[in-house]
Amino acid sequence: MNDLVITALLIGSLFLILGSGVWIGLTLSGVAWIGIQIFSARPAGDAMAVTIWGSSSGWTLTALPLFIWMGEILFRTKLSDDMFKGLAPWIQALPGRLLHANVVGCAIFAAVSGSSAATCATIGKMTLPELKRRGYPDDISIGTLAGAGTLGLLIPPSIIMIVYGVAADVSISDLFIAGVLPGIMLALLFSGYIVYWALRHPDQVPPRDAPMSFRQKLKESASLIPVVLLITAVLGSIYVGIATATEAAAVGVVGSLVLSLLQGSMSWATFREALMGATRLYCMIALILAGAAFLTLAMGYIGLPRHLAEWIGSLALSQFSLVMALMVFFVILGCFLDGISMVVLTMGVLMPTVLAAGIDPLWFGIFIVLVVEMAQITPPVGFNLFVLQGMTGRELTYIARVALPMFFLMVIAVLLIYFVPGIVTWLPKQMKL
Repeated sequence: MNDLVITALLIGSLFLILGSGVWIGLTLSGVAWIGIQIFSARPAGDAMAVTIWGSSSGWTLTALPLFIWMGEILFRTKLSDDMFKGLAPWIQALPGRLLHANVVGCAIFAAVSGSSAATCATIGKMTLPELKRRGYPDDISIGTLAGAGTLGLLIPPSIIMIVYGVAADVSISDLFIAGVLPGIMLALLFSGYIVYWALRHPDQVPPRDAPMSFRQKLKESASLIPVVLLITAVLGSIYVGIATATEAAAVGVVGSLVLSLLQGSMSWATFREALMGATRLYCMIALILAGAAFLTLAMGYIGLPRHLAEWIGSLALSQFSLVMALMVFFVILGCFLDGISMVVLTMGVLMPTVLAAGIDPLWFGIFIVLVVEMAQITPPVGFNLFVLQGMTGRELTYIARVALPMFFLMVIAVLLIYFVPGIVTWLPKQMKL
């Protein structure tokens, strides 16, 4: 049967089952079963059992629930209040003043969270009421938070990086290290936009607070010390080579538990909520990963990835054209699927093509994270848009509109890492010297 017909049948099955309300993980498994049963000679049940068990029992995946649990614990601490109090004195002098708290706060929390939605929600609870009280316009406050919240995916530890590393067989520790400089670059682009906006609209920027002495600033910033220590413990253990990503995740869980106990925000109820929240989220991700692994196997038996790679190769696209085409493809896909589903659905099909084009899989991982970040603020399935809609009560279309400048800044970030790949690859190379 023609590959185009097979592809159309499988895609039709995918949307039909998804549209009926079946969970994404089960939908992926169902489409894979249909593909093997109809278009392959191998028994589907045997393949399903072996693949799903193998994808669910890998040691590499252990880091994922631990990082999720760490983020859930910190989400329920006094971290956000302390962070704003510690940051405010240092950013008052910048054009845009306290708007930078959205970016810097998200960058800091991203380094101990790994989740875009958790980063956006935690920092939003801290900054949005305070910025509104001080008279900052909602457009710029909400828009910059929507964009900066996506740093939870790029600045390690990152859940999406773990998922990509497992799906594409790339070192998770290398991905974490590779995400540092692009994460800082993107945060600087966001802050640069705030500076540009403030210089263009000086009348909309409220006056700064009373000046503080250097000693007073240090005293206010003392509340940031526990967070900095936790970040150092988690990421530092990976970068100096004394811990794997999984071991660093365990360090992060212990550190976040100690931090919440010292802050007095840990109770049995809080502990249980954090554990159950992490369990629910991980089970959802694990089911999606298992279904995607089975779908990848089915695609391999049918031969679609090979044929797709051959077709793309026949187009004779340049490497740049391929990267731009993939960026548009993922942005469109992000209108219908969440980031994790996007990664696990496409890696088995795309990686042969990417490798054949001479693209470094480590670099491609950071590229994927950036385009998935774009999807976080792309309606109708942008997770950060949903988070902000729940927090602000605003329309989804309004939030997407005010976040649009952040979307274009991410496009600029993709272009920067393409033309200057060392932004991604330089730090991992230094760590191996």
